[in-house]
Amino acid sequence: MKKIHLLILKAFIRPFIVTFFIVMFVLLMLFLFKYIDDLIGKGFEWYVILELLAYQSAVQISMAMPLSMLLSSIMTFGNLGESYELVAIKAAGISLRKAMTPLFILVGLFSGGAFLFSDYILPVVNLKMGALLYDVRIKQADFLIKPGIFNNTIPGYSIRAKGKSKDGKMLYDLMIYDHKSSTTASNVLLAKEGYIYNSPDNNTMILKLKDGIRYEDSRARNSKVYNPRQQFTRFHFDETEQKFDMSAFQMKRTDENLFRSHHMMLNLKQLKQYTDSNVVQMDSLRNTVFKEIQSYYYHFNDYYKAKDSSSLIPPIIKYEHGFIETIPSDKRNMAINSAMNQVRYIKDVLNIKANEDTFYRDKDIRYNIEFQRKFTLAVSCLLLFCIGAPLGAIIRKGGLGLPVVMAIIFFLIYHIISTVSEKSAKEGNIDTFWGMWMAIFVLSPLAAFLAYKAATDSALFDIEQYRLKAEKMLSWIKRRIGIRRREAMHTGKSLHDDYTLSS
Repeated sequence: MKKIHLLILKAFIRPFIVTFFIVMFVLLMLFLFKYIDDLIGKGFEWYVILELLAYQSAVQISMAMPLSMLLSSIMTFGNLGESYELVAIKAAGISLRKAMTPLFILVGLFSGGAFLFSDYILPVVNLKMGALLYDVRIKQADFLIKPGIFNNTIPGYSIRAKGKSKDGKMLYDLMIYDHKSSTTASNVLLAKEGYIYNSPDNNTMILKLKDGIRYEDSRARNSKVYNPRQQFTRFHFDETEQKFDMSAFQMKRTDENLFRSHHMMLNLKQLKQYTDSNVVQMDSLRNTVFKEIQSYYYHFNDYYKAKDSSSLIPPIIKYEHGFIETIPSDKRNMAINSAMNQVRYIKDVLNIKANEDTFYRDKDIRYNIEFQRKFTLAVSCLLLFCIGAPLGAIIRKGGLGLPVVMAIIFFLIYHIISTVSEKSAKEGNIDTFWGMWMAIFVLSPLAAFLAYKAATDSALFDIEQYRLKAEKMLSWIKRRIGIRRREAMHTGKSLHDDYTLSS
């Protein structure tokens, strides 16, 4: 018995490790393709890219774990079935359920680890990942000179060079426009060559220029009065330095505390605390709405309540022009304007409160969704294993062919149901509990059905079996048609006549 358990464990662990790293690699490639524009051309250090990929790898475990669990379970029992090892195990008097017992324990440990990971580690990783990705996306592209093209990335300057060296440090035939002093190109600097290097703190780029001329419009600096005797100032220089502030091009790390209250950065205890606080704020907001409009709402009701029922004003329908006739004619315009102002005020109050209530309600939905996600990750690993293990025992095919196709099909079904239901929950169409657990509830009967079929040695995906059944059905139909024809010929009637008479 122990040897069989060790055999199945070894047959499962190897495919699981391989498929897990393959799925992680594919998901990381998808992440790089998505944010490739935010990473290229910004001069990031290698450790920044490596740190970003490490955080993203931890984030992708929530999707890689269930998929690799499904794929490896199909491959494991597909290989065992293809090599007739499952047949030998059953022939030895060991049921499939008993043979899978150690795997259930192992997958249960994986599911428990996935729950602890999603509760304690994933919020921290999401926090660091979100802060780093935010800094990466807002960082400006590195200063890059292309020959013959003006570069405007440095605020207040336009720089063009007709040529540059291979290492990009030497620039030739430079033209620099200074727009800081005015909106027009009043200050121009020309130089035959320049050498670029950065300051020790990399916050300043220094351009050492040689053999050039600087043209400066004195009116732009001193006054707007036209001076025919001094229009421009021209400076000749053999060598000078031009400094540019490059602090905007440096990546500055944002304080992680700014993202700490996001729903994806919280564990179960924090989610519960934030949810309770949000509910209190939402209830307080809803209680203040009626108090703000109460004085306007009861303005006329108090007038009626102060009178006896016998002295009530007659209904509006008895007036020819409506309720307006109860107001003296000299005060009607003032009453109408006052009523319109009150209605406008009530409408504005309700719109503002409705927007605030929608904001708190959306926060409450997001907190509840993230609360349920902590549990669905662990349960999804167990569910997909319960689908993949009997499915592999039924199809009896190993390798990366049919098992991969079946795993992708079932995982897409799970992912589509989960995504659609979660989106409906975010929009408030269904409860958050059902939105997050819908895919698990829908696929649980399928897992039970596949487990039953695998335990009874059902050839559920055997095409030959369905072909034989189809041939038997066709032969039965032909036999019935033949019997019908013989009966018609015996009675001297055709099938058409028999049909007509029966009609």
